[in-house]
Amino acid sequence: LNRTVALKVIRSSQSTTKAHLKRFRLEAEAAASLDNPNIVPVYEVGEHGGSCYFSMKLVEGGPLDQVFKREPRSFGIRRAAELIAKLARAVHYAHQRGILHRDIKPGNILIDAKGEPLVTDFGLARLLEEESTVTRTLDTLGTPSYMAPEQALGNPAGAGLTSATDVYGLGAVLYHLLTGHPPFAGGTTYDTIRLLLETEPRQPRLWNPKTDRDLATICLKCLEKNPQRRYPSALALAEDLERWLRHEPIRARRTGIFGRGRKWVRRNPTMALLILSLAALGTAISWNVWKSEFVPTSAATGIAVLPFENLSEGKEDAFFADGVQDDILTKLAKIADLKVISRASVMDYRGKRNMREIGKALRVSHVLEGSMRKTGARLQLNAQLIDTRTEAHAWSEQYDVDLNQRYTIQSEIAQKIAQRLHAKISAAEARAIAQPITTDLTAFDLYTRARNLLLMKSLSASAKANFLQAVDLLNEAVAHDPAFFQAYYQLASAHGNLYFLGYDHTPERLALAERATQAALRLRPYAGEAHLARAENLYEGQLDYNGALAELEIASQSLPNDPKVFELTGYIQRRQGKQEEALRNLERAVELDPRNALTLQQLALSYELVGRYPEAKSVWDRVLAIEPNDVEAKVSRALVEFNWKADTRPLHLLIESIRATNPGALLGVADAWFICALAERDTTAVQNALIALGETPLRDGPIRFSRPFVRGIIARLAKDDSKAQFAFTVARAEHQKILQAEPNYGPSLCVLGLIDAALGRKEDALREGRRAVELLPVEKDALNGRRMIVYLAMIAAWVGERDLACEQLARGIGHSSDLSYGQLKLLPFWDPLRGDPGFEKIVASLAPK
Repeated sequence: LNRTVALKVIRSSQSTTKAHLKRFRLEAEAAASLDNPNIVPVYEVGEHGGSCYFSMKLVEGGPLDQVFKREPRSFGIRRAAELIAKLARAVHYAHQRGILHRDIKPGNILIDAKGEPLVTDFGLARLLEEESTVTRTLDTLGTPSYMAPEQALGNPAGAGLTSATDVYGLGAVLYHLLTGHPPFAGGTTYDTIRLLLETEPRQPRLWNPKTDRDLATICLKCLEKNPQRRYPSALALAEDLERWLRHEPIRARRTGIFGRGRKWVRRNPTMALLILSLAALGTAISWNVWKSEFVPTSAATGIAVLPFENLSEGKEDAFFADGVQDDILTKLAKIADLKVISRASVMDYRGKRNMREIGKALRVSHVLEGSMRKTGARLQLNAQLIDTRTEAHAWSEQYDVDLNQRYTIQSEIAQKIAQRLHAKISAAEARAIAQPITTDLTAFDLYTRARNLLLMKSLSASAKANFLQAVDLLNEAVAHDPAFFQAYYQLASAHGNLYFLGYDHTPERLALAERATQAALRLRPYAGEAHLARAENLYEGQLDYNGALAELEIASQSLPNDPKVFELTGYIQRRQGKQEEALRNLERAVELDPRNALTLQQLALSYELVGRYPEAKSVWDRVLAIEPNDVEAKVSRALVEFNWKADTRPLHLLIESIRATNPGALLGVADAWFICALAERDTTAVQNALIALGETPLRDGPIRFSRPFVRGIIARLAKDDSKAQFAFTVARAEHQKILQAEPNYGPSLCVLGLIDAALGRKEDALREGRRAVELLPVEKDALNGRRMIVYLAMIAAWVGERDLACEQLARGIGHSSDLSYGQLKLLPFWDPLRGDPGFEKIVASLAPK
């Protein structure tokens, strides 16, 4: 008839069964019998070359989920109601003809060029008058986030499914349009179905306060667990929506608190009985306690020491006030019977006074706040302990002493707070609290300035400068006080970070870290900080994981509240391939340091490493709640979609927004922009990203790519072989100089291997790739060891060794690899392997399930 149509095809293969073909024909038969303006019509059914097909009307527009994602603002509250009302009438029309849809979801609703909705894909439809043998072969039909509870139970032959099942699906789509979320969405299909069966959907108004109460009531009535409590038909749903659109009273009624309680009891009878029993037991115990007239004070759940207010005239005294706060917090953190929040998480609360909010955010029962005034050689200090639950003052004290006596005040305050919170203090803890940090005021000031620098995000653009400045200040501090133990500990940590993060990966920097560690051990051989410094040095410098864990075990005995102990343990376990144990330790570190954006970022990355992308997104949201203007965190959150689903759109849109509104922030996200542009094969955007990078090298963990190397990659993308050869030749000359300083550093050898592969030096490239794997084996470092294997696979791909590349790639992916589905699917580095069955199988194994 000379018209453009849409085709649906089922291709015959070894896995195609007669049941599949019969189900396909039933789908076509069911859909072809429907003639409604809001249902996609079927024109013809046929078979060609062993493949069955049917032709349908071509709907110009797109599926509702894509249109909604692309143009969310065009779907206002009223438009959502209008769409679902039309769809409900169309679904009722199908029900009258004995056909259920059973898979109503945004992807099965098309929006045409005029904005009209049409239902399509009756692939799960079932003729109500007939018993289909096909349905008997299917387990759970439908899409978990939008399926009704009776579907999730997987009854054979669709038993128990009625028109109310499709009413649920319509309500689920309405919920998504109102809130931007499906009613239930877990990390896996199992989690989603468990949520569907065991929980109630969140009130739409909590997601979107603009949602009208009556419309939310209509939506939730569709989503009732019991089909009999939903609308009796899709027509009844359509009519109630039309009443709402005409501003008339609706028929649905909101569920009250007792109704919600009854539903919960029906879903959880055992739990309800247990709670009733516990309540009765609690009542009896409460009566006995009251009768005994003995009610002990409840134990504290934790304490946060807020920044002290500086009342001195000199602004430089603010550092002194921070030092006093830091010392008190450090002393309290020695007490195992207390939960003490890390300093990094309390510094944002400087000058804030809403104690209830602070207690809730940090999950503590008490906060200590104070003020300090330094006048000549005198120190006036005021401290108050406040119960965050009642905002009542639990303790307060004022001090006016000689400046040289301040360390005794800090010890006294820590002891009195511990007593007030009924915390048990061991003899060793009491000695640690009483010990002064230093008696040299100048050294104390220098140390405090360095501590503030080290609190800044260690992965920020200014990180290297901060570390180096802190090192200079700490060196001055120990020059003033050669017995300054804490300064040596911080010095060891700063040197170690400069080495480990690649800012100065030289033997000289590692030796400086070791020297500071040994100084700390000589001063206090049994102190937890000395063993923590030793653990950092063994981990960062020597990759001696077992030795580092042994030192951390010693350190944990006297540093029960130090998040770094748990954080470092988590990092080591992550590199050992013990990902679940690593997550538990990182979660504990976050509990003690809940507003430390860097630790949260590492927790998010660990979730991504094990494929728990929904949790990773949630943690990135926490980071952005702390630092809403952190462009790098926004980009990292968008990268979750790239890695998880090979979807560049969120990242692309965010980069474009940053370019338009905050171009100064591009340097911090230029590497992500570069990756996004590569994935989209946009050579102009790749060039712009390179300009934004400036002289900053492109990084992949410890691996750094020079500017000439990146130019070579761009030339390869543009298929300019001569320019690529020139760029890689320059890159090789530069990289040889780097290797002279670190000849046995695996990440540097990886880069040389890629350069040689690009230059056609096949044997050299493979030898360098294999050497990198030898230098950093998986047994030594599960994370970077797998990264070396992946780069060997890339080198093999570039020199045409496809079998070797796939073999190494299969070794490199896994529970401890950060190679994602999005990277393999989209990045041009893997183009030489495209179409290879082994490679495509690996890519498919990483695809979201």
